Amino acid sequence: MSEGPPRRRVVLTLGTAGLAAGGLGLLAALARSVVPDVLYEAPRRFPIGRPEDYPPNSVTLLPERRLFVFRTAEGFHAISAICTHLGCNVNHEEGHGFVCPCHGSTYDEDGDVTNGPAAWPLPRYAMSLSRRGELVVDTRRTVDPDFRLRA
Repeated sequence: MSEGPPRRRVVLTLGTAGLAAGGLGLLAALARSVVPDVLYEAPRRFPIGRPEDYPPNSVTLLPERRLFVFRTAEGFHAISAICTHLGCNVNHEEGHGFVCPCHGSTYDEDGDVTNGPAAWPLPRYAMSLSRRGELVVDTRRTVDPDFRLRA
């Protein structure tokens, strides 16, 4: 009744299988680390056209960028069209500011909240003029409500 060798063989087989599984897992992790995680998203700094493309005293919605561009006598400024409550697109109502059709938040012409449930103002983004004379919006940088780009 010698049970020594078969028991040793089972433990040896299980140990070898465990080491092999661990080694394969390590190789899989190593192979995965060589493949980059790339997130293809729209650039956060982008041109929006020339100043003359925007009529004086106008508000222009750029739907693909979810952005309003204002041209006033003081200059250009850009305000996000994304409600700070839950991310719906706001509508601009001339003389009244912005209204979110999803949950009723309202904002004044500068993007400041006038009625909730939104708690934060609409972001105002930095603008500049490129060397080619194009307006450039940088959504990575926010600016004060009194910012205007003279162009």
